[in-house]
Amino acid sequence: MNIKKLISDLSTIHGVSGDESCVVSYITEIIKKQTSLQCINNGNNLVVNIGRREENKKHVLIDAHIDEIGMIVSYIDEEGFVIPSNIGGMDYRILPAQRVMIHGTKDIPGVISTVPPHLTDGKNIIDSMEHVRIDTGYSEEELKQYIYPGCTVSFDVPFRELSETCVTGKSMDNRISAAVLTELASVLSKEELNCSVSLLYSASEEIGQRGAKTACFEINPDIAIAVDTSFALTSDEDKKHCGNMTEGPMIGISPTLSREISDLLIAAAQNSKTPYQLEVMSGMTGTNADQFSVSGCGVKTCTCSIPIKYMHTPVETVDLTDAENTVRLLAEFIRMVK
Repeated sequence: MNIKKLISDLSTIHGVSGDESCVVSYITEIIKKQTSLQCINNGNNLVVNIGRREENKKHVLIDAHIDEIGMIVSYIDEEGFVIPSNIGGMDYRILPAQRVMIHGTKDIPGVISTVPPHLTDGKNIIDSMEHVRIDTGYSEEELKQYIYPGCTVSFDVPFRELSETCVTGKSMDNRISAAVLTELASVLSKEELNCSVSLLYSASEEIGQRGAKTACFEINPDIAIAVDTSFALTSDEDKKHCGNMTEGPMIGISPTLSREISDLLIAAAQNSKTPYQLEVMSGMTGTNADQFSVSGCGVKTCTCSIPIKYMHTPVETVDLTDAENTVRLLAEFIRMVK
């Protein structure tokens, strides 16, 4: 499947943390069309196993979380405005005038209210969820026929191509990595490997890496790689803290990660002539790797991140070549595990 089409489809599906079932259904359908691999739905996690697990073989877990940031309906007031709470790390600065979709008994579109500049003194800035209201055009009575407290809310924005390889949309964090795992499944299903592999599409990363914690405990791998996104350089960012789009996946190096696995990823990149970057962190990574490294008696863990601009906004921007090179790197890494 064309990776651009795969990323386009995945980014537009709604799947706020705790409500990822639509994403799981789509990925399951694609993998079953492309391969004969078995998909196991465990809660909101999806696990795809490649190769038979044997005592004398290493077992590798490759993970991508599939949830996105969003909101949850807390209350509907007497004027019909929806009062939400955030799910995951929300950037309040970008909320006014955003288009959203409320997922109830049917999907209800809405817009986040904002005050026209003519009626403000320039200080009308949303700095907390307490000030957020969603307008659907319905009255309270009409709206309560379709939605209720507990419904999730996602951003309602289209996938767009900015250039031949640069694309933008919502939930690129981390659906681009889910696309990478899906392509990886297709590649590896045709090969004889020296190890067995579990591809984990994990839930609820944005609210505490919950899916990764339970899944890793159950799978109990020897090696785990968290495939996620990380900061790409923009005009207002510090080069020391960012990677560069189009220059390949970012291999993690941190005292909380296995240097052995970091070095093996670097060797895999060099062996396959895949461009790569190093992402140096001084402690916790903020990814599912933080759960993997301390699961059970500990798992040799590393991160492999795709550079992304404008993280946790509805216009997250990525380059398709970085996704393709991440597939290439991970495939070579798995071939080298013995």
